[in-house]
Amino acid sequence: MSQYPDRLEGGSPYPLGATFDGLGVNFAIFSANADRVDLCLFDPKGRKEIARLTLPECTDEVWHGYLPDARPGLLYGYRVHGPYAPEQGHRFNPNKLLLDPYARRLSGSLRWNDVLHGYPVRGRRADLGFDRRDSAAAMPKAVVTHDSFDWSRDVRPNVPWSETVIYEAHAKGLTKLLEAAPPRERGTFAALAHPRVIDHMKRLGVTTLELMPIHAFVQDRFLQEKGLRNYWGYNTLSFFAPEPSYFAGDTHDELRVAVRRLHAAGIEVILDVVYNHSCEGSELGPTLSWRGIDNATYYRLVPGEPRYCLNDTGTGNTFKLTHARVIQMVADSLRYWATSFGVDGFRFDLGLTLGRTDHGFDPNAGLFDVLRQDPILGRLKLIAEPWDVGMGGYQLGNFPPGFAEWNDRFRDTTRRFWRGDPGQRADLAARLSGSGDLFDRRARRPWASVNFLTSHDGYTLADLVSYEERHNEANGEDNRDGHDNNLSRNWGAEGPTDDPAINDTRNRVRRAMLTTLLASLGTPMLVAGDEFGRTQGGNNNAYCQDNEISWLDWSMMEGEAGQALFDFTARLIALRRSHPVLRASTFLYGQDGPGSGVGDIEWWDERGNPLSEEDWNNPEGRALAMRRAHRLEDGRVEALSLLLNASDAPIDFHLSAPSASHEVLIDSAQPEREAFEIAGDYGVQAHSAVLVRWVDEKPDA
Repeated sequence: MSQYPDRLEGGSPYPLGATFDGLGVNFAIFSANADRVDLCLFDPKGRKEIARLTLPECTDEVWHGYLPDARPGLLYGYRVHGPYAPEQGHRFNPNKLLLDPYARRLSGSLRWNDVLHGYPVRGRRADLGFDRRDSAAAMPKAVVTHDSFDWSRDVRPNVPWSETVIYEAHAKGLTKLLEAAPPRERGTFAALAHPRVIDHMKRLGVTTLELMPIHAFVQDRFLQEKGLRNYWGYNTLSFFAPEPSYFAGDTHDELRVAVRRLHAAGIEVILDVVYNHSCEGSELGPTLSWRGIDNATYYRLVPGEPRYCLNDTGTGNTFKLTHARVIQMVADSLRYWATSFGVDGFRFDLGLTLGRTDHGFDPNAGLFDVLRQDPILGRLKLIAEPWDVGMGGYQLGNFPPGFAEWNDRFRDTTRRFWRGDPGQRADLAARLSGSGDLFDRRARRPWASVNFLTSHDGYTLADLVSYEERHNEANGEDNRDGHDNNLSRNWGAEGPTDDPAINDTRNRVRRAMLTTLLASLGTPMLVAGDEFGRTQGGNNNAYCQDNEISWLDWSMMEGEAGQALFDFTARLIALRRSHPVLRASTFLYGQDGPGSGVGDIEWWDERGNPLSEEDWNNPEGRALAMRRAHRLEDGRVEALSLLLNASDAPIDFHLSAPSASHEVLIDSAQPEREAFEIAGDYGVQAHSAVLVRWVDEKPDA
């Protein structure tokens, strides 16, 4: 202990966290209700506490102190003194070592033990009791860092929203089975930018890699006791530290290099982030960080009963994102990832929670205002998941300008239409045209609708057409977890089958759904592996399957079926890229025409007639044609028609246009056929989608 002084110098309340200035380290931590904060220093292995120093100053509710001659690599934690009064919302317990909320690197892992709780777990008074055992041995330690990566030559791709195609992937699962990568790097950040991965994404045509959570997270105790692991990572322990298990080496620059290489290839990187709750669970959960630092400030507590956490997230707790210091923590975290790791945007898990106030959801909530005005964050891609499990927990279309939103209405309506549900035609039309009924307000654009068929949560695309019942037995919950209404259809057999007719139908429906997705206005999102037929064997809740159920099987790309589906998907993305009318930057309502007597958007039945109100409301209408037109730079008028046939029989579509000649750009029933000319009507096969183009060489003014 002699190597450290008996007292810390006063230091500075800014910035929060542990900051190395070349001569020493400044420590600063917020707590409005603490009486004292002790800084605990540990040996390099994190096993022995070698010094305990009280932070000597408190400025604006920030406790701070300065340790001269300290260096990066120093391991530390905090013990926070204050009232242990759960019925008043306070849960201070200095016997519990606490992780700095601003920790940028972790040493060691959490080892589940009852000692991590602030109360005796088996005591008669439950969480009202006070546990006096030291938790340090079971806790990871924070590590002082000093970033020095050179981003000066990095060029962010800055892909316009209207040209964006998102590729959702898991940082580990994407490459765990990638044989082209060195074994030590598989499933790590080092493999994210492997040439094979970059080549795959470039050939596919996606522009933006969206990574599932990579903030350091906790392995749930109940899963470990069942021999399972938290795979998805929506259980955050640190909002500043990357997940240690995703590194092949011992430097965080591994992730920075991956982002740098992806940028060099023109690919953006956005992160799925979880600021709605923490890994500390309900009031009966462990005391790891925020709960012991200032429970009453960091968490939303039940009004009148502050012993209990509000649970708008379904995880046991909810961050109080109406408090300025909690908002600051989120904004500082986002800014750190954007500047230190070069991240291009964020997708906010249960984003509705970020806008919750005491009176419900507010699109003008403080955090949203902070993000929109921030000179760094306001320029990034921001995507919200517009729901949570609390009251009023569904707000699709109600987020402020600057945000895109996951559009589950697109997902559900598209699934219903293609599985043959009645009465879907009118709502599908709204989804195909950018969901203007939901998003056309406050000068928002069609890109605000993130359209998707599948996501990490639920079936893969292959399973969506192969299973009607969930098959989650491997999760150890008696197949009771996961959604029980997936809007799926197996087309005659549950799971894999050798029946060629069933497999043909499944393949046609899958291609038709991909065509629908990539020909719709909005921002399309694909889940990694859907482009070559990845399956989870019918598991629609693989959150705890850190194994071959979830990992991408790259060998499927070597098979004929996988390669064919990949080629078809890549063609669709290429068509979207080369025909701006498929990704129009403004909403279309048929009120503005480019000339030649056509509107910017028009709807037809298979006979070439505009749909009447009776047609729109016909529950058995399963054919639909959407035509969008615009004027090319050379003055010609181009129109693209999307022909959809969700019935069980072929349908002839009458194509009316000033030009008699049409070009079929892609037909999901003939995936390998290149574009070809037609004249007159065109037969669309059952469960198929077709994209047809015509150009009027001599348009009217």
